[in-house]
This record gives sequence, C-alpha cells and structure tokens, in this order.
Amino acid sequence: MGRPANNQTITKQQFDAVLFDLDGVLTDTAKVHAASWKKMFDDFLKQRAEKLKGPFRPFDIATDYKLYVDGKLRYDGVRSFLESRGIDLPFGDPDSLSNPDTITGLGNLKDAMVKDIIATEGVEVYEGSVSLVRHVREQGIKTAVVSASKNCRAALQAAGIEDLFAIRVDGEVAERLRLPGKPAPDTFLEAAKELGVEPKRAVVVEDAISGVQAGHDGGFGLVIGVDRKGDAEALREHGADIVVKDLAELLP
Repeated sequence: MGRPANNQTITKQQFDAVLFDLDGVLTDTAKVHAASWKKMFDDFLKQRAEKLKGPFRPFDIATDYKLYVDGKLRYDGVRSFLESRGIDLPFGDPDSLSNPDTITGLGNLKDAMVKDIIATEGVEVYEGSVSLVRHVREQGIKTAVVSASKNCRAALQAAGIEDLFAIRVDGEVAERLRLPGKPAPDTFLEAAKELGVEPKRAVVVEDAISGVQAGHDGGFGLVIGVDRKGDAEALREHGADIVVKDLAELLP
C-alpha cells in the first residue's frame, strides 16, 4: 500500500478509518494541559524544596512536558515526571481531590485545573483538522477520537464536534478497560476494534511523540505527525510516516 505524500489526501481506496488524537490535533487544548501541568508540578516542587531545604527546579514545558507527560494517561504522566526527578510517591486514592503527596492526588489537582479552564474559557478547534475530519467522513471513512484525557468528551462538546466521531476511546475508557496508555498502542487498537477495521487499514493522527510511537508499534497503515511544537524530526524518529504543520495540507 502506497503512503500519501504531504500534498495528497486520504482516500477510501487506501483506508477504512482515521483515528485522531484530541489535544493538539483537533483542539487547541494542548497549551491548556501544558500550563496546568506546570502550575501543578511547580507548586508541588516548591513545597517539596522548602520542606527538604533543597533547590527548586521548575517544570519545563519545552522539555519535561514533551518527554514525560504529553499524550500519556494522567497518572502515567505524573509518575513518569516524578521518576525523572528521582521522586517516589505512593499511588494513592483515585478519588482523592487534594492530596499532593500521592500520584493520584497530583493528577487530580491538574485535572481540576483543566476542567475549570474548559468550563470558563471554552475550547478552540483547529479548522484544518475539522475540515479533514469532514472530508474523510464524506468519503465513507470512519472516524474516532483516541485521547489520554478524561476530559475528552467535555472538550468535544465544548468545541461542538462530538457528533463527528463514531467512537471515543479516552482516559475514562482506558481506565474502565484497563488499557495501558500511549506509547502503548492499546487505545488505538481498541478504537480500531470498535470501528471494525484492521489496523493496517487505519490512519493514526497524533501530535505527541508518545502517540506516534503508539501508532507505529500498533502496526497501523499510516501514522501522521502534526508538528505543533517544532518536533518534526522527533515525530519522524518515533514513528510518524509523514509530518505536517496543519492537517489542511492533506485536503485535496
């Protein structure tokens, strides 16, 4: 099966489904997540530094966000970043809303920040991405959203695009089905399964390094990297077959 060049589009002859990540691909919410991660971790790291009388090294969006949390399930992201700093915390109670001494507590604090921003400021979409979704649907190609976020449905509703996707495999679904998050391919494979398509006949669209790696490792027919953060080379190195700045580049 030939892979389309950047100036070509996705056709029904080649593929039966396109699986889209949410944050940074469909909606301009990646910056909301990044800012929320930074505030949550910086507050935690400051308090820890004061308590241990050590130096405070803030969370860096340019490096820490990309390497340790972007595209991952929330608690996996917390654990991954803490491990990078040599910090070991207990997992804790997932229902805890304000315990900064556990992985789940920190993750839930970050989640509350994101919910508040979505509720008060709404969600912006990438018009080129929505245009591509509509274009492939018009050809009879199935569409799904695969996101690590538990706020996926709220974001889709706030953006007014929930009806464009037959299937949603998000953080809530992953937790219920006990699916490992990206870079494991399981959430994408679940979406393909629910759509009734073979991975080799499906496209994965991702902006996160962990996401393109998941698409590559899952044996999908095409992995498209969306370069929102100047990561084109890293996206290619981790599994993107092609990289675009905007999904409108794939429209006819």
